[in-house]
Amino acid sequence: MPIIKSAKKRVKVAAKANVRNSHYRRDVRDALKAFEKAIAGGKAAEIAKTEAAAKKALDTAVKKAIIHKNKAARQKSQLSAKAKSAGAKVAKSVSKPAAKKPAAKKTTAKK
Repeated sequence: MPIIKSAKKRVKVAAKANVRNSHYRRDVRDALKAFEKAIAGGKAAEIAKTEAAAKKALDTAVKKAIIHKNKAARQKSQLSAKAKSAGAKVAKSVSKPAAKKPAAKKTTAKK
């Protein structure tokens, strides 16, 4: 048990972070299990739906720094391969075009 005040605080902070992180890890595991169940079921619509949910859970976990981005990329690639081999249609992700930045105004400083 820590004696120093800052160390006591770190124990509390770490405990809260552990609870928060375990929530996201659980979401990823549940989504992956649902996807595997859908693959076993064989319905293309269900496979596509659970694949999207699993990819979303992985992206959220990466954003929250729960898992490494390369691991998530690898898992997403594996999900796509399994879905494709199971006969599900590949859903194309619709990405928004990048917002255009306004042109920089030329300012002439008078001296």
